[in-house]
Amino acid sequence: MVALWLALALVAVQRLLELRLARQNEQWARSRGAAEYGRAHYPLFFILHLGWMLGWLLEGSMRHSISGRWWLWLGIFLMAQILRYWAIVSLGPYWNTRILVVPGGKRSQVGPYRWVSHPNYLAVALELLALPLVFDAWITALLASLLNAGLLLGIRIPAEEKALRQYRPTSGV
Repeated sequence: MVALWLALALVAVQRLLELRLARQNEQWARSRGAAEYGRAHYPLFFILHLGWMLGWLLEGSMRHSISGRWWLWLGIFLMAQILRYWAIVSLGPYWNTRILVVPGGKRSQVGPYRWVSHPNYLAVALELLALPLVFDAWITALLASLLNAGLLLGIRIPAEEKALRQYRPTSGV
């Protein structure tokens, strides 16, 4: 299935480019005195996303089919990408895959952040569900969605909220 491998290649390149951007933004934030929070859970998201990609590749390869509703799932996936990049552009250099709090920074109220506290996480949740379903990889979609929800709701979002509440600038900012 060419579509399966093409989707994997595109998503892998996307993830690598996002990690590069996150690294650049991390350097920017740290040069301004950013403090990192929740470092211990960061590898869990890497494992989740790698497992998700391998999961729908393997499951999709075994099923040898594309969903009869592929257009719906692909549409949801593409809308999630629009939301994701709107969130990234709205945060500018503050966007990151890590929890970095920059002295003097404020909680964003622009772009999708006007309506949703964590639009990037909503986008990721939609993509983890939708893309595997394009290839009838419903087990991967279900497992990745449940694991992602557990990590986000149980660990990541509480860690972000706690970091924002506890953060005290080390400088006089």
